[in-house]
Amino acid sequence: MNQQSKVSVVIPFYNCPYVHLAVESVLAQTYPDIELIVVDDGSTQHAEKLAPFMDRIRYIHKANGGTASALNRGVMAASGAYFAWLSADDVFHPDKIERQMIALTQTGTSFNHTAYYYINEHGERVSEVIRVLLSGRTEMIATMMKGCPVNGSSVLFDMDIFRKVGLFNESFLYTQDYDLWLRILPYYEWSYIGEPLLDYRVHKEMGSVIHNEAQIREIEVVQARHNGVLAQLLRKERGQ
Repeated sequence: MNQQSKVSVVIPFYNCPYVHLAVESVLAQTYPDIELIVVDDGSTQHAEKLAPFMDRIRYIHKANGGTASALNRGVMAASGAYFAWLSADDVFHPDKIERQMIALTQTGTSFNHTAYYYINEHGERVSEVIRVLLSGRTEMIATMMKGCPVNGSSVLFDMDIFRKVGLFNESFLYTQDYDLWLRILPYYEWSYIGEPLLDYRVHKEMGSVIHNEAQIREIEVVQARHNGVLAQLLRKERGQ
């Protein structure tokens, strides 16, 4: 393995009681060349849960600025050729990174995402497999214009994408992932693994529950910003 195949996994962390489980899931990956960067976004609780892992992670502490700012700090500190994001309350399956790196190579794509399960506070799976069932790029564009089916913790992509479209937009507190995917979509082909490689934790303290109304408003702003470009792209894909 060399720098061309290293994957930098960034975990943005803010007062999350599950962060040690997220870290353990990255350290248990079957893929051999991973750099784990945990960005503490000004936490006042649960930082002690990182203590057992300090010799195996890169720990960055910063003032609180939101998820996008923490992700960007991690990206700027990363030395890998590929990027993956894991929310502090989610868990990778052991072969996630390995499977995605194989998929990128086999498909010649730069961006991959996967199916996943919902889990509860106790780590118990509470759903069937959550899949994005799309027939191709045209349907993906049309679907992304209406909403975001791509789970941020499921993605892995080439770091060169950031150089092309920029980092996460820090003005978006809840939809920084959706905004980035819509900036990526016009320029890159995506691949997808329909088997679940992630456990996505649903709990009452998660941001999408606490800030639901603000998130809905932000979604509308993101869509208004990008739908013109995406509508044009969709027409082109359909040969219109």
